[in-house]
Amino acid sequence: MERLIFDEDHEAFRDVVKEFVKRYGDNAARERWDAAGEIDRDTMRAAGEAGIIGLSVPEEFGGAGMLQDYRFRTVVNEEIIRAGLGSLAGAFGIQDDLAVPYIVHFGTEEQKKKWLPGMASGEIIGALAMTEPGAGSDLRGVTTTAKKVDGGYVLNGAKTFISSGKTADVIVTFVKTGEGNRPDAFSLVLVEDGMQGFEHGNKLNKLGFHGHDTAELSFADVFIPEENLIGGEEGHGFIQLMRNLPLERLSIGVAAAAASEAAYEWTVDHAKARESFGQPIIRFQNTYFKLADMETTVDALWAYVDRAIALYGEGKLTPEEAAKVKFWATEREWEVLDQGVQLFGGYGYMMEYPITRAFADARVHRIYGGTNEIMREIVGRKIIKG
Repeated sequence: MERLIFDEDHEAFRDVVKEFVKRYGDNAARERWDAAGEIDRDTMRAAGEAGIIGLSVPEEFGGAGMLQDYRFRTVVNEEIIRAGLGSLAGAFGIQDDLAVPYIVHFGTEEQKKKWLPGMASGEIIGALAMTEPGAGSDLRGVTTTAKKVDGGYVLNGAKTFISSGKTADVIVTFVKTGEGNRPDAFSLVLVEDGMQGFEHGNKLNKLGFHGHDTAELSFADVFIPEENLIGGEEGHGFIQLMRNLPLERLSIGVAAAAASEAAYEWTVDHAKARESFGQPIIRFQNTYFKLADMETTVDALWAYVDRAIALYGEGKLTPEEAAKVKFWATEREWEVLDQGVQLFGGYGYMMEYPITRAFADARVHRIYGGTNEIMREIVGRKIIKG
């Protein structure tokens, strides 16, 4: 089904992304990232030079100034995921959809000048740290504290499952700066690599996204200067998170739709090439019936997700709508990928095939950004209120 959200500028940008993938995203690069457990900095810098990261960074700080037009980020996701480079798509997503927006939206002028140019160029890698060993979707349960002292704060605690946590130069970190669990008890601070008492833990051994690092972080009496308090005022962290979560959840929905489309295309190609009982398996009714289901699901997915992208561009994507996009898209993604793996047969269980890696990558989509159970809770509360 034809998609209607893109114009000539987006399609011209698609050519740029395709060229980047051709130059920097071959199998050798993917294998190198997987072996290292991270995306190398040369690739991040190349992405910055090509102008395919830092898209939401304002032009005066070296970015593209596309904060509200998520169609450009959608193009990046589509082309990189279509090339079987899920880890690279994940690294770009953490940079552009999680770390950068907090500084763009809420940072002081000094914070923007210090961090945004490097994040747009790929010289600086950013991350977002919310989850803790004892607190996941329940953000008010975090126990990492930032106690006020002369000139700043002293940070103590730990974070876990932090994407880009090992390689990040600066980490937007959710902390308690007050008593209790009221919204005004929380703040966001910028933790910098090399600060005394701050340690990047070992890379975590994950089911998927093998080429994108995930780590635990620990803070032992880390001094955070006042100028690293996002926005310059404490007590606004919870509200800041709530304002950016719709974008994070939209980004997961877009990645899910892109992975579903890629899986469908890979499966069609395989079904045409793979023969059984003297003919390509695509000629068996079971196969083309399943492919018809997959294609229709992908069409419906993009129709729904594209509408959410448009709403975001208009400033109308509510937390409830973003939650629906996130849980519905990732549930459909799982169905499509599972069916694709089945049609690949034994090959679908081999990690050398992109559909297998995408299947492993997709499992976390129903967990992070808020579990799908929490997404249903958000939508359900809205229904109850009427």
